[in-house]
This record gives sequence, C-alpha cells and structure tokens, in this order.
Amino acid sequence: MISLSGKPVSFWIDSSSQTYFPALHENIVVDVAIVGGGIVGLTAALLLKRAGKSVAVIEAKEIAKGVSGHTTAKITALHQLIYAELIEQIGEEKARIYAESNQAAIEQIAKFVEEEQIDCDFSRQSAYTFVESPKALDKIEKEIVAASKLGLPATFVQKTSLPFAIAGAIKLDNQAQFHVRKYLLHLANLIAGEGSYIFENTRVETATEEDICKVISDHGTITAQDVIIATHLPILDQGLFFAKTYPKRSYLIGAVIDQAKAPEGMFIGAEDEYFSIRTTPYQEGILLIVGGGSHKTGSTSNTEEKYEKLEAYARSHFGVERIDYRWSTQDMVSFDKLPFIGKLTPLNEHIYVATGFSLWGMTKGTLSGMLLSDLILGIDNSWSQLYDSTRATPFITTQFVVQGLDVGKHWLGDRLKGLQGDTLSEISLGKGEIVRVKNKQLAIYRDSEKTHIVSAVCTHLGCIVNWNDAEKSWDCPCHGARYDCEGQVLHGPAVKNLEKLEIATFSS
Repeated sequence: MISLSGKPVSFWIDSSSQTYFPALHENIVVDVAIVGGGIVGLTAALLLKRAGKSVAVIEAKEIAKGVSGHTTAKITALHQLIYAELIEQIGEEKARIYAESNQAAIEQIAKFVEEEQIDCDFSRQSAYTFVESPKALDKIEKEIVAASKLGLPATFVQKTSLPFAIAGAIKLDNQAQFHVRKYLLHLANLIAGEGSYIFENTRVETATEEDICKVISDHGTITAQDVIIATHLPILDQGLFFAKTYPKRSYLIGAVIDQAKAPEGMFIGAEDEYFSIRTTPYQEGILLIVGGGSHKTGSTSNTEEKYEKLEAYARSHFGVERIDYRWSTQDMVSFDKLPFIGKLTPLNEHIYVATGFSLWGMTKGTLSGMLLSDLILGIDNSWSQLYDSTRATPFITTQFVVQGLDVGKHWLGDRLKGLQGDTLSEISLGKGEIVRVKNKQLAIYRDSEKTHIVSAVCTHLGCIVNWNDAEKSWDCPCHGARYDCEGQVLHGPAVKNLEKLEIATFSS
C-alpha cells in the first residue's frame, strides 16, 4: 500500500470555517426550492432572494463541501482550448455568446465580492493555456485567432512567470481567482433569514411537479412554485443527462512554494498529459496548487499514481520540498462542450437543472445561477437558447460513441466481474475487491479494524462499482456515483446507499 504525501482534504475546506445550518425538521413552503448547496444553487438563491423571492437551499451534507469545494477555483473564460472548436461546430455567433456569458460570470462574482466586501482572496489574474513542445504550437495559434474573432483580448506569449521554458501560450488578461469556499459561505449567510433558508444534512430523494412542486427529503417536504436541481448531475433521471455527459475525475495537490519561484497568473497545459497551475495565499506564504491526472470516473483503481505524478511534477518543475494537501474532484463533461441549463424536460414548466460544466464550473456554475434566476423571474436572457437543457441530442462525435460503448461494456460485462468467494480472506489490508459469492457481487474492503462488505450494485441504475485506491471509495464507471467503503453516498446521481451486508452471511 502506497503512503501518499499531504493532508487528504481540500485546501479550501481545510482553511475555511465549519457551518452549522440546521437540517430540515418540518414541512415548509417557499417560492423556490434549490437542491444543492454549491456555486449554482447559492448564486441562484442570492439573486432570487434579492429579487424578492423566498428560497430554501437543501444540501445533502454541508454547504460548499461538494464539487464546488474541491475545484481549482479559477474564474476564467479561457477554458484550455475551446473557441476554435466551438466556431467550427456551432458558428461564430453562438461561440461569441459562450465567451460573453463566461466573461459576464466573472464580473458577477467580482460584483458580489465588491458589494458585500467578501474576504475570499479574490484577485485579478491573467490566464494562460500553454504548450511546452513547438510541435503543439498550431493549437495555440488557432485558439488565439478564434478567441480574437469573438472579442476576447487574447494574445500570444512565449515568456511567462513559470520557472520553466514553454514553446508558447495564449494569454487572456483580467480574469480572476479566489478562495471558493470563503466566497460561497458568505453567500450562504446572506441567503439564510427573512423567510429564506439554508438546510444542511438533508438528502433530497425526489422532486415532483403537479399544480405545485414538492421536494421530498429524508427530513420532510418543501413545497415551492419552482425547483432548481443543482446537484452536479441531476438526481432526477428525467432528461437523460447521464447519457448526454460523462463523469471525469481529476486530482490536485497543494505545496508551500518559495515566493521567488511562485508563478503569477493561472495556467493550464494543452498537450496530452497536461497540468493545471495556480497559487493562493497560505498562512504567511504562498501555496502552489497543481492539478491533473483526469480520467473517467471508475475507469481505474490505481488512483494513487495520479497523486504521485502530481508530486513528481511539482518537485521537478517548482522545487517544492513537501506536499501539504491532496484532494480530488469530479465534473460532468458535456459531449457538445456546452452546459445544460434550463427545464428538466420539455414537459416541465417549474423544475430546472444545470449540469455538464466540463471542468470549468466557477464561471459556468455562476452563469447557470444567473440564467436560472432569470428564467424563474421571467426575464429574457440571450443565453437561454445556447444552453437550453432540452436541446437536441449532442453531436454524434467519436467521444460520444466511445463513452456510450464504455457504459454498455460496464453495464453488461461487469456482471461477470469479481473474484471467487473463496478468495475473500485473501484481500490485502487497505484494498477493495469485487467478490462473487453465491451469484452475488459484493464490494469488500479491509482496513486494520474490520472488513466492510456492501452490495457492488450502484443504486442509481445498477452498474457495478469499482474500487478507488487513493480515495478509499467505490466509484460507478457508468454515471459517476461514488460511495465510501461502508456504502454511504459520497457523490450523486445516486441518492440511496449501497446495501450493507453481514460478512458471515457470505463466508464460504
């Protein structure tokens, strides 16, 4: 078993305060119920409250400790390389709306920070997408041409503050970064009160729309005129968003860096194996944050090597001496590169969703909150058609076909997956394995104290979960649901835990 460096927690969570919002304890009525306490839900909630609506935000665990609490927290419209591809796929006019809406999201965050004097280390930064090999320069050149066509002030540079040489980069000024959880906790405190609510540790099981909407949780029911499902991937299976996107995990480390070696700006590579780079204030110094190692959720068990590669990169390229933090995150990648924002289905008039942020959730999550609040308030928004959640099936791309086949492979092929039952006692300490006993697939993990045994069948749509070494979790390779070693839901779209079983029942 590998001993990984760094405290296994998101820096944003470790360096911000605990929350003490209550769980829902009685049935209530509000204008808008919002399921999910991340950047989408909290942005929409504050805008709606400011417009005079009463709102209730319902979070299964704690505010801003989900995907929003595990991000790189870059606020930028420079999304690696996207504009040349968007112009080719959807045309210049629609690609310009994408650029303008993401720029507007940056300014909305900046406006909240200024108006409310939010102490969240917000700072304006230049964003860079770079390549180290001259062979990859054509990608950068095409992106600069495309971004410039759309009105973005993109420039080409060959020298940056990175402590290593690059072949070239696209640079976009006046972007931003912040401490995401300090920002979101401030928004949450502005929302709670005066007839509006924040509820934590309340898991929503479903939502219905008839004459009025009802959000049904394990602690009670909220009745509302409108509902926003802001749970990363919608927990409601209508709309087939799990088939229009696929889940992708990424890994991050934080390391104290010598101020003389700390780069200024936000960076991301554009080659096959790329890294994301930024810094943030840390105690009396600077913390370097390096991310990378992306892969489809549940597609690999050896996730420990992802952290090892990040550590090796930080040491070799920045000369860091120790790793202080390590954490991972997950996002839903949209096949047509655009998020889905709007009504749950064409038949719904009052249930709304936002998903498919493709690893750029700070701007896309914020613009989702802006657009959803406008839709509920009946305000015309020029972004709505581009991001329409009920738009036609995404382009049939190679990626779409590959991911669809991969889901099918797991759905059918994994039914035969698993060691035979008589190997149960041979599972190594600290490891998880799928074991077949009496024609049933069990997910078994051994730690120093006990053996944990749960059903291996994901409670979302019945795929077989896969072990994640570094996170000590069971991850679904189909649609990204995740569970801890005892079967408790860590990550939707699942809302029910894995069935917990007694080992004696299956011992051979």
